[in-house]
Amino acid sequence: MRTVAYYKGCLASLSAKELDISTQALAPKVGLELIELERVTCCGAGDIHEAEPDYYLHLNERILAYAEETGSDTLMTVCNVCTLNLRQANHQLRGDEALLERVNANLESVGAPSYSGGVDVQHFLWLVSAGDGYELLKDAAHKGLKGLKIAPFYGCQILRPSKLLGFEDPDRPESLERIIVACGGEPIDYPAKIKCCGFPIIQAREEVALAELIQPIEQAKEAGADAMVTPCPLCHLSLDAWQSKLLKETGRDFQMPVLHLSQLIGVAAGLESSELKFKRHIVSVEPVVDKLAV
Repeated sequence: MRTVAYYKGCLASLSAKELDISTQALAPKVGLELIELERVTCCGAGDIHEAEPDYYLHLNERILAYAEETGSDTLMTVCNVCTLNLRQANHQLRGDEALLERVNANLESVGAPSYSGGVDVQHFLWLVSAGDGYELLKDAAHKGLKGLKIAPFYGCQILRPSKLLGFEDPDRPESLERIIVACGGEPIDYPAKIKCCGFPIIQAREEVALAELIQPIEQAKEAGADAMVTPCPLCHLSLDAWQSKLLKETGRDFQMPVLHLSQLIGVAAGLESSELKFKRHIVSVEPVVDKLAV
């Protein structure tokens, strides 16, 4: 078992609880022992980073410090946005001794632990798509997906900027495809799998956001996908919940099921329905479940 600090972020704590529940249920099956961080806040997403960059650094160093306090050298995330924010803050703090010292002093003054820079931020996707994690995944996925056609959707902030994230080629990623194949499914290729889901601009420019959102769903549908899978709860929110917005705006009812990554692997690993929580989805996952039952 590999012990990792686990930062679930905001969505997996609230509106996407099914992501946290399925991740915690799946972790032991893929060789991960999770130490959940409980005294942490939101990473600030892009909003605080843009408006208050110094405050953003303090928020994220505090998370990194509590992760380091667990004794693990790895902080596991389940959100693209959290991954990017934490890796970016980590990069800044590790590269500037004076900055690290100043932020540490401020955090220590309010009772938070100091941070030495000894934690590496890793998305769950990365931990199970390569190396020992991938071998354990193949063993865990004993039930399989029985030839289901799955369209991977990476989103943008797990791939770019590549110098900060650095796990795979941002233009030709293959980690989700490797996982789908290991689980017995058939990965569907389509151009929009690496595009933005539209979430960052939905409040300011809904029409533009929906124009972004429709591309991956439409392309996945046309390519014959039974479902989509994403490693990001913000992308999941867009792809799942906003299909109703697309119906209202375009008259097209896609009814495309969208799974969290841990749910997809969880199905292949034989997790119970109480651990998958598909009923929390907006678009029904029943067609996928029914096809697997045949």
